[in-house]
Amino acid sequence: MNERVTVGLFVGGAGKRMGGIAKGLLRTPDGSQTLIERLLRVCHAAVPRATVYLVGDASAYAALGLVALGDDPPGVGPIGGLGSLLQRAQNEGSRTALALACDLPFIDEAVLAALIAPRARSARVPFVNGHWQPLSAAYAPEVTLLAVKRELDLGQHALRGVIARLGDEVEALELDARAARALRDWDTPEDVRG
Repeated sequence: MNERVTVGLFVGGAGKRMGGIAKGLLRTPDGSQTLIERLLRVCHAAVPRATVYLVGDASAYAALGLVALGDDPPGVGPIGGLGSLLQRAQNEGSRTALALACDLPFIDEAVLAALIAPRARSARVPFVNGHWQPLSAAYAPEVTLLAVKRELDLGQHALRGVIARLGDEVEALELDARAARALRDWDTPEDVRG
């Protein structure tokens, strides 16, 4: 892919469900690296020329030396981070903003390639087991930023509202069973053990 891609790794959250540990600093299933290190490696392999940012409160990840984008506005959850990422991507002239949660221990290059492949619509979002995966998705910055701003203007903070507002501009990424497993995230200690 030759077009410019801006990647945001969403690291916000206090890790309360994980006992206060930042989720991206959890070890991969094989224990060889942290989730964020693995995610960075996969991103660099799939999109080598992309600009990568940490999105949200990134103080726990300072050792990585990456630029962090604060939520805008703060205190509204991931929609604030998505707004920041989209604004940065638009400012950089990127045609694609790739939003990825930091707690994806199984995501691989094939899934990232499917997300960022040329698209005819404004967003490509996996739809897995009846649910959208908005933090494993590719967005056209300008159109999606308008949807984010409209949701925020209405006092709505759910990413599913952004997906709904985009409507027909969202392409559901169909995934086979293997690829769907690659999007399994770690939200609770049970997920890590399972």
